[in-house]
Amino acid sequence: MALPWLLLLELALYASCFVCGIVTAASLTISQGNFGGLCMLYGAVTYNQSASAITAQSSSPASVCYFVSAISVLVAVVCFSLSLYWLYTCCIDGEIRRERMWLNLTLGVCGVFLFFLLISGCMLKIGRDTLCNSVTSAVPNITSCEQAQLKKWASPLNGVQFYSSLYKAETAVWVNFFFWLIIGVLVIIQRGQGFGF
Repeated sequence: MALPWLLLLELALYASCFVCGIVTAASLTISQGNFGGLCMLYGAVTYNQSASAITAQSSSPASVCYFVSAISVLVAVVCFSLSLYWLYTCCIDGEIRRERMWLNLTLGVCGVFLFFLLISGCMLKIGRDTLCNSVTSAVPNITSCEQAQLKKWASPLNGVQFYSSLYKAETAVWVNFFFWLIIGVLVIIQRGQGFGF
């Protein structure tokens, strides 16, 4: 049975949200691993002149990074599950029905995810900016966070690609947020049409 175009678009958005969730969690986990397990969102650094190396002065609790990663993984799991469900319904059952109750539930899930993705995006943005402000003020001869990726970091810290990873994680969260906004609009349109399919 052919899928309605609104549902097809919704499935494509779920697949995109799944990818965004994985990218966010992976990028943040890699960044945290390179910093020896420290969550450097909202962190601060100092510069050791004698060793010519950047060292961590303070970091956030690991739970800050875990929270952002957990939200992204949860979104990815839900998106993957919804995609599988609708593909199964189409290919195996051959009958596609979206009752109003399920549309309302999807809208509720959408609202919850938008809220937590907004929080995650703000945490990543403000946390990264805080770290970068510390880096640019503490480390001599650099004017941007990207330049610090080429500097020496004191062991066990590895600053290679730290800014790129955090930027990638933040971008993926905001793209995810935008996609969920579109999903919400699609569900509202389907509710307005007054059906299950």
